[in-house]
Amino acid sequence: MTSTVLTRWEPENATFWRDRGERIAYRNLWISIPALMLAFVVWMLWSVVAVNLDRAGFQFTKNQLFWLTALPALSGATLRIFYSFLVPVFGGRRFTAISTALLLIPALGMGFALRDPSTSYPTLLVLALLCGLGGANFSSSMANISFFFPKAKKGLATGLNAGIGNLGVSVVQFVTPLVVSVAVFGALGGEPQSYQANGAAQSLWLQNAGFIWVPFIVVAALAAWFGMNDIADARASFAEQAVIFQRKHNWLMCWLYIGTFGSFIGFSAGLALLTKSQFPGINPTAYAFLGPLVGALTRPVGGWISDKLGGARVTLWTFVGMIGAVCAVLAALPHDGQAGSFQAFLIAFIVLFALTGVGNGSTFRMIPVIFLTERQRDAAGKGDAAQKQALQDAGKESAAVLGFSGAIGAYGGFFIPKSFGTSLELTGSPDAALYGFIAFYLSCVLVTWWYYARRNAPMPC
Repeated sequence: MTSTVLTRWEPENATFWRDRGERIAYRNLWISIPALMLAFVVWMLWSVVAVNLDRAGFQFTKNQLFWLTALPALSGATLRIFYSFLVPVFGGRRFTAISTALLLIPALGMGFALRDPSTSYPTLLVLALLCGLGGANFSSSMANISFFFPKAKKGLATGLNAGIGNLGVSVVQFVTPLVVSVAVFGALGGEPQSYQANGAAQSLWLQNAGFIWVPFIVVAALAAWFGMNDIADARASFAEQAVIFQRKHNWLMCWLYIGTFGSFIGFSAGLALLTKSQFPGINPTAYAFLGPLVGALTRPVGGWISDKLGGARVTLWTFVGMIGAVCAVLAALPHDGQAGSFQAFLIAFIVLFALTGVGNGSTFRMIPVIFLTERQRDAAGKGDAAQKQALQDAGKESAAVLGFSGAIGAYGGFFIPKSFGTSLELTGSPDAALYGFIAFYLSCVLVTWWYYARRNAPMPC
């Protein structure tokens, strides 16, 4: 049986990778993926629960509902900052198992709270904040997986981990409407809520939105504890990792990742409520899962294409495409008494989600290349020992940046739904928010082109 701690780990050594490394790396990846998927499920629970609260007897304003969908992203993004640095401190196996087990707190909490329509709004806000534990796991998961793979395979590996993990957003938005409509747990799950639809009484078990994930979380946490590995060479203190705050490219990649992942998670959180506000005759839960599904599926594609063409080029054209997609969303919305086109609105958003997925993959392909190149430049001409140290330093720095940029990018999950809510409250339309997104994407185009994609760029990648 392989020890849980790997005292020798050299993924860039072709012989080591072929004989031993590849098998271990992929085993850790296949355990990491479902654990991360469940983290995204818990993180995005409120994006679909909020749409059903009125049917369950909860009475809140539109802006209050947007707060419930936005707060998990706010807490998740903040917790990610800390989670970014904890894998090298505690070890990937141990931290993956513990952080996955912590998802039981919001899952069980929501299950019990949603059984009672008299549950206070502040209580629901606390539960929304606790769902941020799911969002935090992304940073630690990506930092951990990045240690296992060689440079040539990091794009695909991190793309698979994040891309299939991101499917949790689509899974929760598809599964939740199904499980809340039936008594999955019988009397053990509690009494249903009643509401009127088409002149007839209907039953709703909204508590199932939390309870249904509990057994899966338990299994994933146990699999991580008994099946994953810690890498001895990947251990580093916070002080050693904090060097990334002095690296210019850390902050530049954070900005770009707000544009890609921030958009993916923000639109995932806010799309159902936006649809409900703009197209009242449409059931948003029937379509909300489609965009996140496409975005999750295209993330590995973005990593794979970037392995071939270069992450900077892919990222640049992704942002250009996102600007066009937001313009299409604007054109499809109701304006000046016109009803708008839900079909065009949905198609534009699906395209936008697909592009965010590609951009998520391409930006995460850029980060390891940037930091490996920087450290190798610093070690040039200083001998083999310096080059070997450069590889280790680059691995630790890029892992920290992957996690930290994931943390900063996740704030988009708060600002996008809150932008929609504020724009609707102040102007009666989401247009102002969408124009703000276009301006931000334009800044991402300029940053990508100047630093990474143009001819003679200071850091081509």
